[in-house]
Amino acid sequence: MRTYRLTRTRTGTHRLTHRALALTAATFLLTAGAGLVTAPAAHAGVPGSTRADDRNCDFDGDGYDDVLVGAPGATVGGARGAGLVTVQYGSSRGIGTTRAAVVSQNTAGVPGTAEAGDAFGQALATGDLDGDGYDDAIVGVPGEDIGTLADTGGAVILWGSPKGLVGTRTQGLDSLLGPTAGARFGSAFAAARFTAESPGDQLITLDRNGAERHLFAAAPQPGATARPDRGSALNGPARTADEWREISERSLTTGDYDGNGFADLVISGVSTGTEPGHGWSWYLSGRADELRFERALRGGPVAASGDVDGDGYDDLVTGEPHGPDDGGESMTGGMVGVYLGGPSGPAGVEGPGTPPRWWTQDSPGVPGASERGDGWGADLSVADTNGDGRADVAIGAPEEDIGTVADAGMVTVLRGARGGLTSAGALSWTQDSPSVPGAVERADRFGAQVRLADPNRDGRFGLLAAAPGENTADGHVWVFSAGTGGLTASGSWTYSAGSLGGPAVDARFGAAIDE
Repeated sequence: MRTYRLTRTRTGTHRLTHRALALTAATFLLTAGAGLVTAPAAHAGVPGSTRADDRNCDFDGDGYDDVLVGAPGATVGGARGAGLVTVQYGSSRGIGTTRAAVVSQNTAGVPGTAEAGDAFGQALATGDLDGDGYDDAIVGVPGEDIGTLADTGGAVILWGSPKGLVGTRTQGLDSLLGPTAGARFGSAFAAARFTAESPGDQLITLDRNGAERHLFAAAPQPGATARPDRGSALNGPARTADEWREISERSLTTGDYDGNGFADLVISGVSTGTEPGHGWSWYLSGRADELRFERALRGGPVAASGDVDGDGYDDLVTGEPHGPDDGGESMTGGMVGVYLGGPSGPAGVEGPGTPPRWWTQDSPGVPGASERGDGWGADLSVADTNGDGRADVAIGAPEEDIGTVADAGMVTVLRGARGGLTSAGALSWTQDSPSVPGAVERADRFGAQVRLADPNRDGRFGLLAAAPGENTADGHVWVFSAGTGGLTASGSWTYSAGSLGGPAVDARFGAAIDE
């Protein structure tokens, strides 16, 4: 088995070099609104956690998961498309619009300045990078320009604290390879404890040049500035390896698929070369001393993780919303694959190296029908919605047509079961469904982002479903609560960036929701 080596390329402080980093206290905008009774991760705030059921998003360390949403199209300080993020803090009542904050590059203490097209908030991740017990937020700024170099990209780390996300120690981050025009650094992230090399979670970044890993120093002394400790480029195995499949990388997910206590990494994308356009992923296993490339897996470019069959191993769920129209397994309406975890990591129906269990809207019991351009599987989230110990899968189909209304969007939820995913008890919603606020409209793209969240810590994960095209690209997020019977549309509600005190016009609110 070939090793996916980590080649060290830089040491010391890693920072945005084109702007000074202001380290003053952040100013958060607070607004009033309703609460949500639904829920966060059971072990949030644990330094260096690896489990997929620990979502690493407890920014204030109170034991309740918080929700981070991106609005990369927002106009900030007159700069169109500068972007912003919102954070809603969890509590025994879940999330609402009162205990919330809006953060942009014009927020005091955040590196840089809001500029047109920066797309701050286009990609999000969370994890306890400095091992201090408070989870941190990583915000992508893929449209950031450096000097005359357009779209080099960057990232901003908002450090967690007893007060939540504050700008006092905010850190800017750029590529280990240096600024490159068009690289769009900060397009995707994942954070988890992949190895024992650092006390906290480690950050994987993805741009058009590939993947990089960033290790951070231990929790700093009070008043000190946290900083990256080391960085390394992820270099793949020899291209002649049997396990290798050339892909254009698009997304990242993590999970402990082999149960060894270290997070594993899956890099998902679309195949290139002689058979282009199919979803494929690379599986790298986390170990005490390294991240090791194990094998390529059919499925992607979307992926999410959770324990679907309740056996204690995380399972890998892949989404292929658009595939080549070749009459083969890659359905043009979209398909979802499930690899069950085990001692050898995620495996297909007949063991490692075999295909997963495939699902489409034509599978028995799945709502709807597979039609060209539905985009079923464009986003995925995996968590337990009814407290039975088995994770369910939320599936977005943002290009689903509802009647004659194009790209209105739909969300489907399939249940986890002892043998894996099942269509028994499957659910689906559109904006035309009973009790769901709003109405179907062209290009709303309801389901473009889905996230199962447990911000009241009751063990049942509610659903956040975004329609970034709502109201001609203002964007809204819908909230579905979870009870003993699982998810329900009864009492569902919706909100926008404006509900939290931010600019709403063309904000594309919900274009990213931290998983």
